[in-house]
Amino acid sequence: MNTSPPIYPPLSAYLAVHDAARAIEFYKAAFGATELFRLNDPESGKIGHAELMINGALIMLSDEYPAIHKSPQTLSGTSVRFCLMVENADAAVDRAVTAGATVVRPPGDQFYGFRCASVRDPFGHEWLLQHQIEKVSPAEMQRRWDAMAKKC
Repeated sequence: MNTSPPIYPPLSAYLAVHDAARAIEFYKAAFGATELFRLNDPESGKIGHAELMINGALIMLSDEYPAIHKSPQTLSGTSVRFCLMVENADAAVDRAVTAGATVVRPPGDQFYGFRCASVRDPFGHEWLLQHQIEKVSPAEMQRRWDAMAKKC
């Protein structure tokens, strides 16, 4: 673990989970996370706060404290998905599944120029795992979107 004070980016995600210690180990195995530090609640033994780096992004997390923040399991789902840029989406999905994730959408080439997949971690959070396969302008994306919408 890092012993120096963290430098905070302008925006970072904060996850609530059931069993934060297990979640930290999952994120290490699935996404190559590095744990910066954790603060343990002296009364409950829960993780009151932890910070991880995943591919250069800061992710904060803690065990669920329902009065402060609830996990996707308590909420019966989530409306937020995290988009993680990876070198190879197919390999990233395999690694996440081996660590315990469930495939929501298998890898596929997308109209916007990325190979993308979606997985759900064991704590209810959804992750888009993607890498760029071509550079596509916003105008071309719109053209492709329009063509795709006509087929539906």
